Amino acid sequence: WRVAAAAFALTWLGGMGTTICYHRSLAHRAVKLHPVVRTLLTFFAVLNGSGTPTGWTSNHRLHHAKSDTVEDVSSPRIGGFWWAHLRWIWQAGPASVKVYCPDLDKPAYRIWNHLQAPIMVLSYLGGLAFGWEGFFWLGSIRLVFALHGQCFVNSVCHMGAQAVEPGRDSSRNVPWLALWHLMQGENWHGNHHAQPWSARLGLGPLQVDTGWWAIVMMEKLRLARDVKR
Repeated sequence: WRVAAAAFALTWLGGMGTTICYHRSLAHRAVKLHPVVRTLLTFFAVLNGSGTPTGWTSNHRLHHAKSDTVEDVSSPRIGGFWWAHLRWIWQAGPASVKVYCPDLDKPAYRIWNHLQAPIMVLSYLGGLAFGWEGFFWLGSIRLVFALHGQCFVNSVCHMGAQAVEPGRDSSRNVPWLALWHLMQGENWHGNHHAQPWSARLGLGPLQVDTGWWAIVMMEKLRLARDVKR
């Protein structure tokens, strides 16, 4: 139970780091976070295998700027499901930080490029403190689960009937993916492409978005401000 609780907690915190800090705050500037909150969420995002804030943000901004074109490096229209899901990460090359996120080209963000390697060693091997069960479930199994959860947004959330029509936005909401994302909101990708400026991803009454709820709570606690609705 200790291993299960720790694996769930790290996955949940890492997901919040990615969806709130990387996606809604840094990539889209839909909310400004208190520096302490931003630092903590960035740490857990890196620990979850999401990469550095500059790398994640530049790739995501490129995705929106060139969405559904051959320049959208993670589009299924380039190489199908597996290209959008995984292959682009290693084969497409990173987006230019100077072009897509010069606002993050600062020491406060660049330092994570140096911290990523030791944090990932901790992420992969730290579970040994719980024995072999901890090593596998807190390390590789947790990281593979988190990686595929993020990859599904690029692949499954951009595939379907509308994806084959030239010039049409391929993004869509995928309700079942909410479970994989621990109800944090990233599966409402069609909503996000329709309103990329908004910090809220789940719009309907049944579209649970705990990432949004966390932002509202932090706003009340003055840990977040300039929230765009």
